[in-house]
Amino acid sequence: MINVDFNNQQDLEINQEIIELLRKVVVTAADFEGYSGGEVSIAFVKNKQIKELNSKYRAKNAVTDVLSFPIDEEVLGDIIIATKRAKEQAADYGHSFKRELAYLTVHGMLHLFGYDHQNEKEKKEMRQKEERVLTQLGIERV
Repeated sequence: MINVDFNNQQDLEINQEIIELLRKVVVTAADFEGYSGGEVSIAFVKNKQIKELNSKYRAKNAVTDVLSFPIDEEVLGDIIIATKRAKEQAADYGHSFKRELAYLTVHGMLHLFGYDHQNEKEKKEMRQKEERVLTQLGIERV
């Protein structure tokens, strides 16, 4: 089974219930992609940190919600989530903070597996895979 490491680098509490949910999201996404070993790291950061990473690695000087950094087959990669941004988006979309973190985690996982959303076809494929994982785990938009 895939190993998941968590690193909270910001002030908002990430409780054990959320950690276990996100672990299930990672495992489910990996299972659907036929990936059974290795490791993923998830870091929760402040908006300032993710903005710096977004600027450095994507040349976009803006806060984003999630970034993924693929590594290799053994260490699949790192997922960086801006929790304040996630909390704001959850309110904007009318669903829970937990649901938003789960969505951002599966989104990040799919990027680690090489999926992208640069055009409508890619975007549709990613959305279907995201919803498949979230539905499997009973995570709805309510």
